[in-house]
Amino acid sequence: MGKEIVLSDNVKILLALLVLQLCFSGFHIVSRVALNIGVSKVVYPVYRNLIALLLLGPSAYFLEKNERPPLTLPLLAQFFLLALLGYTANQGFYLLGLYYASPTFASAMQNSVPAITFLMASALRLEKVNVTRRDGMAKILGTIASIGGATVITLYKGPPLLHQTVQVQGNASAEEIPRNAQNWTWGCIYLLGHCLSWASWMVFQAPVLKKYPAKLSLTSFTCFFGLIQFLVIAAFVETDFERWKIVSGEEVFTILYAGIISSGVVIALQTWCIHKGGPVFVAVFQPLQTFLVAIMATLILHDQLYSGGIVGAVLIMLGLYLVLWGKNRERRMENQREPFKVPLLDEESIEKQDGEVESDIP
Repeated sequence: MGKEIVLSDNVKILLALLVLQLCFSGFHIVSRVALNIGVSKVVYPVYRNLIALLLLGPSAYFLEKNERPPLTLPLLAQFFLLALLGYTANQGFYLLGLYYASPTFASAMQNSVPAITFLMASALRLEKVNVTRRDGMAKILGTIASIGGATVITLYKGPPLLHQTVQVQGNASAEEIPRNAQNWTWGCIYLLGHCLSWASWMVFQAPVLKKYPAKLSLTSFTCFFGLIQFLVIAAFVETDFERWKIVSGEEVFTILYAGIISSGVVIALQTWCIHKGGPVFVAVFQPLQTFLVAIMATLILHDQLYSGGIVGAVLIMLGLYLVLWGKNRERRMENQREPFKVPLLDEESIEKQDGEVESDIP
């Protein structure tokens, strides 16, 4: 009977992780469709974050009513900075990179975030690295492989593997669809900026969570400041009122998907998966997203696959697994060294893991 229950739980986690990656993959495709049909790169995140805030705000107010520490001016300043990194820069660079590159390589580049996060945390001495142990060497080699893969994708496009034709949809003109290698390189550079801002957000989020452990409220505040920042940018960049109008069912679908699925369902599902399986187990499934996006982009968007991108994606995935393996081995060794402090270690690791897990996708 016990075995049946364990098997049932494992199946539930696997199905939830598959649905989670499908939701993530769908966001890449939906966002590219939104750009192709002419949705503004500024209007899109404004509507997305507005919907997310309407979902998160009431939930945070009622669920964490008795858990929120008092707000202070330094905390609000840190929330603002978190929003600048995790929402404004993160989403802005992502949309620019997605416009000039492709959903497949946007997903592939995101696999380098754990390695970049490790590199930043090590530079700030928030992460310990022992080069004399296998776990330390694995994390270093994984970081090098991931950054090397991102470099390959950026600098080497390579010959096409398939012959696809780009379809222009909606009110996007043919001139708006990028056509040359220079635009592709800029797209990859923007995606690298997206990964850097995402990694910076996760590193900075960990100490903020220790001061303000109400996670849902923290996410709501950062979402609010991110919305304000995008509105300020829009006041200078998107002054044409016509660009703010939603005129088709496709636009409604893409905006609702980004706001409800990507910023609502994904948060809840990801939190449940981490609670049941742990952050390492969840992160191991990240490369599945790249595979799903590649299939969707080829079938739905008729995107082209390039050999340079495949080589870079393989290096990034290899680096991801090395970093995860090294991190997991390091935690096991720490638990073995101090067996009488397991409960305390578990509480501390949970706090750290919560700080490392993104509450939103780019």
